[in-house]
Amino acid sequence: QVQLVESGGGLVQAGGSLRLSCAASGRTFSSYLMGWFRQAPGKERVFVAAITWNGGSTYYADSVQGRFTISRDTAKNTVYLQMNSLKPDDTAVYYCAARYGARSIHPADYDYWGQGTQVTVSS
Repeated sequence: QVQLVESGGGLVQAGGSLRLSCAASGRTFSSYLMGWFRQAPGKERVFVAAITWNGGSTYYADSVQGRFTISRDTAKNTVYLQMNSLKPDDTAVYYCAARYGARSIHPADYDYWGQGTQVTVSS
């Protein structure tokens, strides 16, 4: 059974940093695309960043480019999202997801999801 477990969320002041982790288990993710999405209250879930498990190619939403960094540790089966220069607009529940296939920014294309972790950025 595939499990994605996020951690690392919390409350931070604007300009601060957080690092989210996503521990993946239950299968081999070598052909997977690992993504981070976020959902603010009353809004749709949107793409934040993604990384290919094998080659480590990365993709970012324009809104986080240059501030967020996605990475993975294949030995630990863990994906990270380093978030710097946080803004109040970054406040959301952040979800880790896995997709068997090519790059995609659409939540419906992802096969597995974590339970989410809350990130709150105060002004």
